[in-house]
This record gives sequence, C-alpha cells and structure tokens, in this order.
Amino acid sequence: MRLFHFSEENNIEVFMPRPVKVATPRNQGQEWLNGPLVWAIDDWHAPMYLFPRDCPRIFVWPTATTTPEYLTAYKKMTACRMVAHIELGWLDKLSQTTIYRYELSPDGFEDLGDAGAWVSRAPSMPLNVERIDNIEKALENAGVELRVLPSLKTLAPLWDTSLHVSSIQLRNALD
Repeated sequence: MRLFHFSEENNIEVFMPRPVKVATPRNQGQEWLNGPLVWAIDDWHAPMYLFPRDCPRIFVWPTATTTPEYLTAYKKMTACRMVAHIELGWLDKLSQTTIYRYELSPDGFEDLGDAGAWVSRAPSMPLNVERIDNIEKALENAGVELRVLPSLKTLAPLWDTSLHVSSIQLRNALD
C-alpha cells in the first residue's frame, strides 16, 4: 500500500501532526480527528488531492453497491473510473498551480475507512516527492475525468444516487 500527502509547498522535510484548520463536527468518540494528526491518502483516492488546496470539488464514482441502473448511466457518461467536478472560477488557478506529491511510509498510519483517508499521531518523513506541474494531465493519467461547471450546486441530486459522492472544500464553493 502507498500513502501520499499533497501540498503546494515543495520543501517539507517532516510532516508534523497538527490540528485541522477548520474543525469538523465529529461523532462522539471521534473528536480526536480534529486534533494534531498527519493526514495521508491512499493511492486509489490520491487524485482527489491533485488540486489547489482550497479548490472546492466533488467526485463521483461507482462502487460495489451501485445499482445496475446507476452503473449503466455512469458508463454512458464516462469511461473513466472517477469524475471530478470543479467550478469554472477555479480553472485558471488549477492550470497555474504546481502540486507536490509526497509519498509517506504507511508505518504508524491508521485507516479511517473513509474515502482512502489515513492518519498518524506521529511525525512522518517523506520517502520521496514528485512535482506535478500539469494537474489536468495528471488527472487524465489517473483515469479521472475533469468537468468544469459554473456552480457545484447543480450536483446536489448526486447525493440521492447509489454512486459514491465525495466532496472537498465545499465551504469555498460559490453557492
């Protein structure tokens, strides 16, 4: 298994545990997830972080529990394994941003069982770092279709399907 952390910073020598910038309401017993942690993402879900940090985005993909009806509709819509949606206002920033993909050792990381997220309470040194200058090409290479919309609000009906829907930084979306 491979774990990664993405950043717009190119000189991180050690990832130190730190609390999240904006605390998320957590279920009882999971409040510790807002505390000091090093966050990482597994290889399959890594394309979800090939974006400027604050860019609002929504991802959709089929899972084993996707109904045949929605699976057929998804396959008519795209041949990609995942579809990423961003707002038009973020397209220039996306094309001008360089992202650094840090690979981390999985030692000491705990699986959160949530869209590939892993956390560690201990510092982690990167095994290597890769510079990504063309995010759109990196998404394409990862089998992810990028769709640009005037507003992510139009995707609200997706949450009522059997497709997996995952969102990041929606607090920065237009609506």
